[in-house]
Amino acid sequence: MSKSTDRLNRLFDRLERRIPSLAAGWLARLRRPGARWVRIPLGIVLVLGGIFSFLPVLGIWMLPLGLLLLAVDLIFLQGPVNTAVLRGSRWWTNWQRARRDKKRDRK
Repeated sequence: MSKSTDRLNRLFDRLERRIPSLAAGWLARLRRPGARWVRIPLGIVLVLGGIFSFLPVLGIWMLPLGLLLLAVDLIFLQGPVNTAVLRGSRWWTNWQRARRDKKRDRK
């Protein structure tokens, strides 16, 4: 396995720990090698749903999830998706920390 594949697997493992157990079970099934015929079309649908997030029911959350699913099979996506997820999670952590500190300073 390549370095980017290992990193992608670690990101999926972390995601599975953070989401509800029912969703984590589905994600684990989708990651199996035999689920490729489901994973690729689902990834494409999620990316398209994320692009059209301005419509009701669809949301921007669909885009990163679709890209993650596609990156399992499409090697050229693994590096950019890994980088985007790491930067996004770092940004999210910093934003939450700043928000918490701001709230604490108001008291």
